[in-house]
Amino acid sequence: MWHLRSAAPTHDTADPQPETFSLDDLRIDRDEPEAGTSLGRRLAVMAVVAMLLVVGTWWMQRRPTAVRTQIVRAPQAVDGKRVVLNASGYVVARRAATVSSKVTGKVIDVQIEEGMDVAAGQVLARLDASNIQVNLELAHAQLQATRSAMSETQVRLGEAQKEWRRVSALTERHINSPSDLDAAQAEVESLKARLKRQAQEAVVAERQIAVLQQELDDTVIRAPFAGKAVSKDAQPGEMISPVSAGGGFTRTGIGTIVDMESLEIEVDVNESYIHRVQPGQAVRARLDAYPDWAIPCQVLAIIPTADRQKATITVRVAFEQLEPRILPEMGVKVTFLDTGQTGRTTIGIPIPETALHQDGDQAFLWLVRDGRLDKRLVTVAQGSGGEVVVQTGLAAGERIVVEGPSALAVGQRVREKP
Repeated sequence: MWHLRSAAPTHDTADPQPETFSLDDLRIDRDEPEAGTSLGRRLAVMAVVAMLLVVGTWWMQRRPTAVRTQIVRAPQAVDGKRVVLNASGYVVARRAATVSSKVTGKVIDVQIEEGMDVAAGQVLARLDASNIQVNLELAHAQLQATRSAMSETQVRLGEAQKEWRRVSALTERHINSPSDLDAAQAEVESLKARLKRQAQEAVVAERQIAVLQQELDDTVIRAPFAGKAVSKDAQPGEMISPVSAGGGFTRTGIGTIVDMESLEIEVDVNESYIHRVQPGQAVRARLDAYPDWAIPCQVLAIIPTADRQKATITVRVAFEQLEPRILPEMGVKVTFLDTGQTGRTTIGIPIPETALHQDGDQAFLWLVRDGRLDKRLVTVAQGSGGEVVVQTGLAAGERIVVEGPSALAVGQRVREKP
């Protein structure tokens, strides 16, 4: 602080003297405390902090709380049963075959057309069998020649046996020498061996005929089962082979046969919803071609494996009654119905289990109206798979909170997450 020290005044009033100052009067006194300034500074800091707290509290109260919401949709029902899942799939045939030949050959006749009904074993096409037929006739001729040789050998064997008996009788009477008997015996044994070999040759010829006959039969292509021809893939004059020969000049099939009695629906269900599907469950199907036709069906089986790429599980759905309008590869919309665990329909609105809260014995939901929270008491039924069924207290079109902070209050402003 700066202090001005004045000289002591004189008491001579008659001749007043002017006040004088020294350099010491201008000295700064650093030892004097600044009590008033320090206290004021602390009060100012405390006021600023209090103001910031008040502003922050006010701002936090005005800032909306982020919550995740969901619009309640009216439960769908079919024939008095609640819809638990909608999916899409295709009509497929459990038994269908592209009929081909067992051998490579040229097609000379095709006896099917698209849409034709065929019976099991019916001839569908024929291949060129001229070479096989020639070889088969040659095999028959070889068999006939072998059998003729066998007949000749049998005659000669009979004669040799008679000669052996005569020589044997003469040898016993010492008319012929033992060497004559040995020669006769050798001739008999030789003819027996020749006859045995010829018999084996005949068997080989018969087997050869059987092979060629099978090859000949393979040139006739037959239907493996009764069904309907849905495609004709070859024409007379084309080559056909049981395996792909490369290029585009060799066919691998005559046509495709479908057993129309084996039609069913295959649906890919997201694995997150597979818990809603059970074998034997009632299903209603609508073909894309006939959207107004509700077809009664039921779940036949759930394939016990998932598709890793699509995260889906295939469900087989069987038609309760087949009709000619149902065709393979048709698109179809499938509705799975809930019949409850006891066979009775579960009435109510399904919501995520995370949206339900408990206040003692009462269950309630948080609803969002005009950006603010409202509390709604509800009654619920037992659910499954992360869902509960609200029986009373909730209407379609209302927006409920399914995820948010634990500390929520009525009238609190909220901001809905996308």
